[in-house]
Amino acid sequence: MNSGNSNLPDRPSKTPVAFLVYNRPELTRRVFEKIRQARPPILLVVADGPNPGKPGDTGKCSEVRNLITQGIDWECELKTNFSKTNLGCGKRISSGLDWVFEEVPEAIILEDDCLPDKSFFLFCDELLERYRDDHSIMQICGFQLMPSSQENDPYSYSFSRHSPIWGWASWARAWSHYDFDMKAWKHSDFSRRLRKTGVPAREVIWRNIVNARILNGQINTWDYQWDFAKLQNGSLSIVPRNNLIKNIGIGVDSTHTHGSAQYPEPQPMQFPLNHPSKQVSNRAFDNAFSREFVPSWPRIFLQRLKCLYGNLFPKVNGT
Repeated sequence: MNSGNSNLPDRPSKTPVAFLVYNRPELTRRVFEKIRQARPPILLVVADGPNPGKPGDTGKCSEVRNLITQGIDWECELKTNFSKTNLGCGKRISSGLDWVFEEVPEAIILEDDCLPDKSFFLFCDELLERYRDDHSIMQICGFQLMPSSQENDPYSYSFSRHSPIWGWASWARAWSHYDFDMKAWKHSDFSRRLRKTGVPAREVIWRNIVNARILNGQINTWDYQWDFAKLQNGSLSIVPRNNLIKNIGIGVDSTHTHGSAQYPEPQPMQFPLNHPSKQVSNRAFDNAFSREFVPSWPRIFLQRLKCLYGNLFPKVNGT
């Protein structure tokens, strides 16, 4: 894969960007610089409020907001949704994205630790337009865990039932299926739907355990609810041929991402894009994603116990 940018169209991004931030000015500055280079027409900033239990949080939150609002030097409409109180990861991001998709019909979404390659923006531009009215597609991803999963085909991207959220894009028509409380989960045939599409038993059980723990208030998150919406609707996500996002926040005051996992370095997407002729899930990527992010059977068993007995068992790292 050519690592150069020689085929990259020389134009600003035409898609609104939603930037989700909190209290990490150094990471925010690096990602904002990439947004500044892309020059989107609309920038929507969603910021959580300071945590009163964290010394210095108020100053960090203010610094993050100021470096964005004072750093715009291109023609851009700025929209802000700044929380005065600390809502936490789950409520802040979910309510923030509700607001984003009330403001615009489609958007690129970046958190403060998702550093994109410049080509990511133009990749999303083209595919948001191409699949705008295709309701079988609900997300465009920037992160590619396993570039080798496409090494034998000529296309710029493939499709997957999995959808990493380290840099992504979507439409209001897709987000309309999102429900933070997953009210349909207990009354749905979710497990049967997953098994029917070939999802391994380990993942089916894991997803149901996580969903139960979310509804019990044991996990504060928003993304499993988004996964539920996509899987419940039988949708596919678009995954790029090569990785376009680097997570620079792993282990750096991160909320949910820990450890020192080594993922592929971002490589520029080559243009013009070569579009697949069929919408078929990339099983190699699906399996690699499950191996990486779905826990082992022993950990699933422990999580099942935690779900049943609550706080009688110690927290398992990474959940």
